[in-house]
Amino acid sequence: MRIEISIAKEKISKMPKGSVEALKQEMTRRVSKRYEDVEVIVKSASNDGLSVLRSTDKEDAKAFVQETLQDA
Repeated sequence: MRIEISIAKEKISKMPKGSVEALKQEMTRRVSKRYEDVEVIVKSASNDGLSVLRSTDKEDAKAFVQETLQDA
């Protein structure tokens, strides 16, 4: 499964140095507990967004990732 987390450029510029990598590592750790073969990508974009790719049950996976992201 591939998870792409997009964060608005203006938000990323205000985040502390290293926080994007820390978010990527923490999300990978948490999601890997439930799903195998997880790749997490955190990138800057014009808007915030979340994409779940290569998953058999995208809606369930997306809901789980959203909950996990809110807890992180």
